Amino acid sequence: MANFFPRLSILLPLKISFCAVALSGVVALSVTYYFTPKTLDQGYQPSQPIPFSHKIHVDQLGLDCRYCHSFVDVSGHSNVPTSNTCWNCHQHVQKESPKLAPLHRAMDVNYPGYDGQPIEWVRVHKLPDYVKFNHSAHVNRGISCQSCHGRVDQMEVVFQDQALSMGWCLECHRAPEKNLRPLEEVYNLKYDAKSYIASHPDEMNALGVKTTEDLGLKLKAEWQIAPKETCFTCHH
Repeated sequence: MANFFPRLSILLPLKISFCAVALSGVVALSVTYYFTPKTLDQGYQPSQPIPFSHKIHVDQLGLDCRYCHSFVDVSGHSNVPTSNTCWNCHQHVQKESPKLAPLHRAMDVNYPGYDGQPIEWVRVHKLPDYVKFNHSAHVNRGISCQSCHGRVDQMEVVFQDQALSMGWCLECHRAPEKNLRPLEEVYNLKYDAKSYIASHPDEMNALGVKTTEDLGLKLKAEWQIAPKETCFTCHH
């Protein structure tokens, strides 16, 4: 009896199986890489209702983080500034700038279009609702804003500098000494551990601190820092 199928068709099931396995591998690798905070959120830089430059306010004018984010050292979350905070300065400074129109609409009763509504800042950093992160617990034990948010003082427009993934958090919990710094330096975004050690020779010698690693380990021991690594640390 004649063979109705060409000889090449014998390999067809094998070819289909190979393509299916290869496609599955590509999909798995793509999901592993692209469906993570590193690619979904890191670098996120939304436009704000007022183009607020941290470089001008923090780097040039020297504003402390806590002037605007006033709850960061006493609360679990870090607040965005209220319209009153901005108005304290800008009722006198750059009053005519069109960029400040949303602020005038919120605060100046004599401004055309005044509505008294708060400025709707766009949130940049957002963890899942099932994750609990306490800002005050971290900044009051030597973890700087810079460790999570990067050099905000150099940002014209704030963006998410770090991945903020679970793995990223665990790296710090497993070796907190790499990010610890003296409490008086927590809000100093220009802090350099080597320069700090060099500028406090007597104190560092008395503590036996010679390297940045020594300093981190000394602070870790002094404050008895032992971060947990279990799921229940952050997931409640």
